[in-house]
Amino acid sequence: MSEALVAAVRAALAKVQDPLSGRDVIAAGLVQGLTARDGLVQFALEVPRERARELEPLRQAAEAAASGVAGVLSATCVLTAHRPQGVGQSSQGVGQGSQGVGQGSQGVGSSPQGATPAPAPKPAAPHAHGHSHAAPKGQGDMLLPDVKFIVAIASGKGGVGKSTTAVNLAVALAAQGLQVGLLDADIYGPSLPQMLGAREKPRTEGQKLIPIQRWGLQAMSIGFLVDADTAMIWRGPMVMGALEQMMGQVSWGKLDIMVVDMPPGTGDAQLTMSQRVPLAGAVIVSTPQDVALIDAKRGVKMFEKVNVPVLGLIENMSFFCCPKCGERTEIFGHGGARAEAGKLGVEFLGELPLKLSIRELADAGTPIVAARPETEEAGHYRAIAARLWAKLNGAVNKAGPRIVVD
Repeated sequence: MSEALVAAVRAALAKVQDPLSGRDVIAAGLVQGLTARDGLVQFALEVPRERARELEPLRQAAEAAASGVAGVLSATCVLTAHRPQGVGQSSQGVGQGSQGVGQGSQGVGSSPQGATPAPAPKPAAPHAHGHSHAAPKGQGDMLLPDVKFIVAIASGKGGVGKSTTAVNLAVALAAQGLQVGLLDADIYGPSLPQMLGAREKPRTEGQKLIPIQRWGLQAMSIGFLVDADTAMIWRGPMVMGALEQMMGQVSWGKLDIMVVDMPPGTGDAQLTMSQRVPLAGAVIVSTPQDVALIDAKRGVKMFEKVNVPVLGLIENMSFFCCPKCGERTEIFGHGGARAEAGKLGVEFLGELPLKLSIRELADAGTPIVAARPETEEAGHYRAIAARLWAKLNGAVNKAGPRIVVD
């Protein structure tokens, strides 16, 4: 982190006045988690939750002031609302050294409307491909208007191979000649840089980040913006703000489909995606055993609650193939996801094997669909991707408008 650049940014922010206290935002103790790396500046303004929307002009002014500092390529600011007391009181533990929070990890996320939890949403205009979502009040238009279909690849728990599945499905879709985006929505455990073999920092044009190009697709991950060993110790509003930045402040352009690698579980990221973009549907990845299927069922129910259609279930690690003799062993059982899909009334999209080559190639940053397209396992990914694309252009497109409710 450049101490000189941080000092220059703080000096610029000292000229931005807080309308409530009449003091500048530095003196008022509002600025938290200020970091600067490679010309990228990130910080947060901590404000009362009930005044977050009316203080949006203050956020914009602070961001503009930081952007005008010599040596700053891009500055992003997010509003946080972690406490009910007055604006001018500073918080210990956010950007103040408490347990390391905010030292090199705060403030990456930025939202044009802040990152406070959204109130009850209202109906929005139909999306370009016929869907309608409800944008939360005060949060403006839905993000990613130039993306035809946005699909979340999700799981109820970690460790089921969701990210490997998302990457290979995205590469398979790109191989069909489609314009594909791949968004890593897992803020705490970003894995796309490793799986795509990409470690470079995104370029900026104006106030927009340029997505990383790999394997015929465009990708963005928080892992491209922070050091690989940085622990992302963030509260909910920061996660939501970072996601909104990667959707709204990235030059994605017109895409046929965006594949979103969701974090495991049912938390802030899932809520943000369901409220801020017109999700065409979700795909749930699970392993066959009962403990994973319980969590997969929770994932299905969560998407149903926000009126996002579940396009199907995938059974990953469905069986193990010995790399020496080729013998098949069903380590985690077999067919559990297919049976659960039947119970839930959703389509079973297919099963994927547990093979050493899939893991080795993912670790090497060369997805198997791209590196060894002739293999049987690559064929499994292509078949699922083809079915997914067919569903998006068929049944989903004819389903009519949907309204997301809180």
